[in-house]
Amino acid sequence: MSGHSKWATIKRKKAATDSARGAAFSRLIREITIAARAGGGNPDANVRLRSAIDAAKAANMPGANIERAVQRGTGEVEGATYEEITYEGYGPGGVAFLVEAATDNRNRTANEIRNLFSKNGGNLGESGSVGWMFEPRGMIEVERGGRDDDALLEAAVEAGADDVEFAAGETAMVTTAPGALDAVRKALVAAGISVVSATLTRVATTTVELDEKAAASALRLFDLIENQDDVQKVHANFQIADEVMQKLAT
Repeated sequence: MSGHSKWATIKRKKAATDSARGAAFSRLIREITIAARAGGGNPDANVRLRSAIDAAKAANMPGANIERAVQRGTGEVEGATYEEITYEGYGPGGVAFLVEAATDNRNRTANEIRNLFSKNGGNLGESGSVGWMFEPRGMIEVERGGRDDDALLEAAVEAGADDVEFAAGETAMVTTAPGALDAVRKALVAAGISVVSATLTRVATTTVELDEKAAASALRLFDLIENQDDVQKVHANFQIADEVMQKLAT
């Protein structure tokens, strides 16, 4: 599993504060609204919307909030208009960062993202500077449920997945083509496999291995960017050894 995916999993398993929960809800609402605006309000015909709704349900967002977000996206009710922007840059240790944001004020967001990079050992780059290092993928986190690696891999491939990444713990990460995400998710559920989350993301095609010092700096920048109000997702190409990751997570 890539370094930033492992870090996200570790943080999610820690107790969430009310402020973190509120920020997560805001991010999910923006994603649902944007997905509905881009591809329509029917989740069965809009993979991005289905992924966003599933994530909202997994976070225990009330159904009424989800419905309102969809309606704002389709124009049935009034609401803020968000512009999607992608920022690219480099962080400590030469780590490539790809930042997806949704904002109602482009200048404010650009200035804040630029400051986060410059004050934390990185620099914001030009469009296209690192985007070529990441490819769109579907990622499904599943519970192993007592299955060994070979059995889970076989079940995932039969469901239409491209690969499975295993790490220490009770879950594994199933990788799919972006357009196959929902079909694979449904097939895994039908096969009796419990799905923790399913999302469209970007995966680094090359990675940078970090030692403990560089990893601490890169993860600090990752967290600061991720917690910026307008940021939806952060992707980075760092790779960190499990023992180093556990030290930094404590």
